[in-house]
Amino acid sequence: MGYAHPEVLVSTEWVAGHLNDAGVRLIEVDVDTTAYDSGHIPGAVGWNWQSQLNDSVRRDIPDKAAFARLLSQAGVTPKTGVILYGDNNNWFAAFAFWLLQLYGHANAKLMNGGRAKWAAEGRPLVTERAGIRPTNYPVPKKVNNAIRAKRPDVEQALKARKTVLVDVRSKPEFVGDIIAPPGMSETAQRAGHIPGAKNVPWSQAVAPDGTFKSPEDLLALYEGAKVIDGKDEIIAYCRIGERSSHTWFALKYLLGVSKVRNYDGSWTEWGNLVGAPIAKGAE
Repeated sequence: MGYAHPEVLVSTEWVAGHLNDAGVRLIEVDVDTTAYDSGHIPGAVGWNWQSQLNDSVRRDIPDKAAFARLLSQAGVTPKTGVILYGDNNNWFAAFAFWLLQLYGHANAKLMNGGRAKWAAEGRPLVTERAGIRPTNYPVPKKVNNAIRAKRPDVEQALKARKTVLVDVRSKPEFVGDIIAPPGMSETAQRAGHIPGAKNVPWSQAVAPDGTFKSPEDLLALYEGAKVIDGKDEIIAYCRIGERSSHTWFALKYLLGVSKVRNYDGSWTEWGNLVGAPIAKGAE
């Protein structure tokens, strides 16, 4: 058994051998750019999840025009192959990959293992920023809403009971012992989980070196948790949508689940809603 779409993953070895390819743009995506500034892969552009992959006023993703500006500033054209990597086991890189798919830039891949694997292998890191010639990336005409879940979709899922909700946060977050991991600023007023959600922490999908587990192990994980049943749709969520992007990627591209969406509003939205149902404790 192999990954359903192995073409969306590249190894650190592959990246090392393609650093100077004209049609490839490396982009490091972190929660902020502190890690990028301390050392990044030569030629990589740095994206700040907080300020560049979120709208600065609305609690939402960048709109189509802002997305086009972001890619233009990174020197990306519609034909450019975008290679994404980042900190925290590629959480935010997976979010950027999801955003690219949402707006129709299909030519994107994740570097398996992220910056931690690259650094652990002793590969070069530089501090100087890449010299980028801006492009004029066109504003997307369509949005692939089939991969995004919003609040009404989750509310409908609770009513219809034909959608599997998978909460990929840690067990303490899921059961309601904590609202957010220590030190995290994005939070909610209440702790717990969406009723009926199955808890499969994102970390169970990765190996010790930060790469995704084998397809056999991933299938056993999600089938064992009754997340995959072959017919129902899946909606993944976490706290701010980045860990659930990682799980969305594993389900959709590595296991080939066709009907899976990322609820990027996640717990910072649901846990603040007036009157929204919340459960605590184990499933």
